[in-house]
Amino acid sequence: MPHSTDILFRPFSVKGLTLKNRIVMAPMTRNMAPDGVPGAANAAYYKRRAEGEVGLILSEGTVINRPASRNQPHIPFIHGKAALAGWKGVIDAVHEAGGRMGPQIWHTGSTKGGEWKPEADVESPSGLLAPGKPRGYAMSEEDIADAVAAYASAAADAKRIGFDVVEFHGAHGYLIDEFFWPGTNERTDRFGGATIKERAAFAREVVAAARAAVGPDFPLLLRVSQWKQQDYGARLATNPQELEDWLSPLVEAGVDILHCSQRRFWEPEFPEIDGEKGLNFAGWTKKVTGAPTISVGSVGLSGEFIAAFGGEASQSAGIEPLIERMEREEFDLIAVGRALISDADWARKIRTGQAATLKGFDRGQLAELV
Repeated sequence: MPHSTDILFRPFSVKGLTLKNRIVMAPMTRNMAPDGVPGAANAAYYKRRAEGEVGLILSEGTVINRPASRNQPHIPFIHGKAALAGWKGVIDAVHEAGGRMGPQIWHTGSTKGGEWKPEADVESPSGLLAPGKPRGYAMSEEDIADAVAAYASAAADAKRIGFDVVEFHGAHGYLIDEFFWPGTNERTDRFGGATIKERAAFAREVVAAARAAVGPDFPLLLRVSQWKQQDYGARLATNPQELEDWLSPLVEAGVDILHCSQRRFWEPEFPEIDGEKGLNFAGWTKKVTGAPTISVGSVGLSGEFIAAFGGEASQSAGIEPLIERMEREEFDLIAVGRALISDADWARKIRTGQAATLKGFDRGQLAELV
């Protein structure tokens, strides 16, 4: 007997914002904003997901006003008159379709996005791409202060032009995450340290500055991960206490929802504690911080995304394991990535019992906005 999907379609509220369901469109880089400015094609792309009944749309990464803050040439900006006007067109289109949306705000740090090189030298906590791999330069305290201000300014601009939430990208080996990771943070000042709690100082300042900029009632999200582009096996927290030390202070600084990225949402975070069917990353994060969480990772598809981007096709897959975890309130929302690139109506089809018509995903679908 198939599980009812009703749990996915219960409203969710945070800071006065009510989402019509628990389905989130995960942020996915599309690299299709020439000169950093989103246009009509970008607006239509996101509007189609709103029409397809996604509860909350999180945009592709949008970069702050810092030199070398992006690692591909057509990543959109979240600063400057033209880019903000472009994003105003996007959010107006999403609202017209009854959707809710926030930008994911990021800085790619020293990570590479292919062969393209930014005009300026890249910056990071310690001038490292990965442990023992120099790239770019180590940020000064002035650089750090300017970056914090740029994140906060981007959040304030996002609120001003009509976005419903803001998410900061603190995952996958980008700038904020490079401060978290001891492999790329060898600083000896207040932004470094031997513990994850110490190395989270930069993120706490970003969140606190953004909270001051947007006020107390605007939802702030933070995406975090254990794994990095530079090391899929990296772990920042090896036990629940370290997880709490890392993330609870960020909630105290102003994060409303933690978006917990893992490659496969069904994998347990600490199986040595609660077994092979234990809480996942989002589940443990909710347990130790008390904050609402978003889970993500290969939802609705047969293969995980690293293999997919390498060329391996993924077929549509059942969501019974997701329903089971949602029903026991392990986490609060679920982010869907590649399945929403291939099928803008994914959420509606799940709600109306049309799962048999869901589409799979292959890398060729990344070549255009559909």
